[in-house]
Amino acid sequence: MTRCLAALSASLVLSHAPIVAAQTFPSRPMVMVVPFAAGGPTDTLGRIMAERLGRALGGTMVVENTVGAAGSIGVGRVARAVPDGHTIGIGHWSTHVVNGAIYNLQYDLLKDFDPVAQIASNPQLLVSKNAVPARDLRELVAWVKANQDKVTVGTAGVGAASHVSGVYFQTATASRLQFVPYKGTGPALVDLMAGHIDLMFDQASNALPHVRAGKLRPYAVTAKSRIPAAPDVPTVDEAGLPGLYIAVWHALWLPRGAPREVVMKLNGAVVEALADPAVRKRLADMGQEIPAREQQTPEALGAWHRAEIEKWWPIIRAAGIKGE
Repeated sequence: MTRCLAALSASLVLSHAPIVAAQTFPSRPMVMVVPFAAGGPTDTLGRIMAERLGRALGGTMVVENTVGAAGSIGVGRVARAVPDGHTIGIGHWSTHVVNGAIYNLQYDLLKDFDPVAQIASNPQLLVSKNAVPARDLRELVAWVKANQDKVTVGTAGVGAASHVSGVYFQTATASRLQFVPYKGTGPALVDLMAGHIDLMFDQASNALPHVRAGKLRPYAVTAKSRIPAAPDVPTVDEAGLPGLYIAVWHALWLPRGAPREVVMKLNGAVVEALADPAVRKRLADMGQEIPAREQQTPEALGAWHRAEIEKWWPIIRAAGIKGE
């Protein structure tokens, strides 16, 4: 009888484990792993969300920058973490789509993570140093073609959004560009403003402050519509390269196996944060676009993530982009 009661008790504890986990979550400080260095757009977005999510969950969420290998070291850390909700990964189009096409990753981008929510999307902005003579995109394309093999384009490394965008542009314009890899968009922008390189594709949130300061010349945003943060910058459709769409979307994931209740509690905190007028204004000022409410669910992120992989992997592989 004693053994039966013990077995029944253990069974009840196990069967209620997810509920207990949800009720006690968070039971200690949470960590948001940012797979890039401090100061970049992913880090900025991560810190905005971490502060607001901590308040919504009644706990503390700290940001830890785990850098290296185009973001794959930080993403791998999340994949290996205990799936109890206390380790959350923020990633984007490059870390969770592009890297899978060009690197031999030690984790599966679809199978080793539980989606929480998409949080923002940011189109790329094509910018140049002020010394480039072209005043609009059509003039820029003509200038690029007239200077084959001489035009330099800064990137944040092989496979980065800035690199893939440049390759996409090169193909669309039937031109040849010289790609100059940096260890991040920050040093690449510094060299662009100093006139050491000619062009760059960068997230609008990162490039806009320098455009507003008159240090860079913008040509187009890689989106179907203009962004509120830069209403005077035309879309690629308007500027003369229709269909050159590329956006760096950010989202949150947990390690695979997190209790459903914990996933939904985190998702609820994200939804609350994205509805906060103060958060919305900060993201809008960065040029970030918040997804519609129906696109903020774990299921919507899972479907979007899979669709992006199916779209981009063939394009990236056809371009012959290889990881360093």
